[in-house]
Amino acid sequence: EIGSGLVGSEMCIRDRSKHMNEEVKMYMDEAKEQMQNALVHLENELAKIRAGKANPKILNDVLVDYYGSPTPLSQVANITAPDPRTIAVQPWEKNMLGPIQKAIMNANLGFNPDNNGEVVRINVPPLTAERRKELVKQSKGVGETAKVSIRNARRDAIDEFKKMVKSGLPEDEAKDAEDEVQKITDSYNKKIDEILTAKEKDIMTI
Repeated sequence: EIGSGLVGSEMCIRDRSKHMNEEVKMYMDEAKEQMQNALVHLENELAKIRAGKANPKILNDVLVDYYGSPTPLSQVANITAPDPRTIAVQPWEKNMLGPIQKAIMNANLGFNPDNNGEVVRINVPPLTAERRKELVKQSKGVGETAKVSIRNARRDAIDEFKKMVKSGLPEDEAKDAEDEVQKITDSYNKKIDEILTAKEKDIMTI
């Protein structure tokens, strides 16, 4: 009977340990998700920073008045870059040409769209050297914000592991979890650096 009592308590400890491990995994997955979100947000923000070439993504945030409701431009028109200096916006409905031209002007992107009755064209002027430097600086700022989000996600996970040690998680397991989160953090920081390097190259390419 004593033996069965021991087995019972051992099973209880094992169950608790399993539950703990699941909890560790949950916080790990949560941190990873937050880091992934920071990366996606970074890519979206960088897409809006104009490089030397025409890129339809520059118009991602433009909202058009579509029968009284603000609608993303990409939902009312086909946006293409037929050459490195031009963005063409072809509305699905011809009567949207005027509202689209107005929306692009109101977006303060520094463009003067031309409406020829068929399509709205935007001439993308080449960037000055000064402007390129400003845009590289702006990109790095957005990258730093993403890195702060990643650091915060790492810190939150590690704080949870420390709380779990107080509730009975073995210290070596907590240490392994911390090391794992650090590895995930490093890999996301590396991705950010790669994205920023590519963006800088894009901006500086004439």
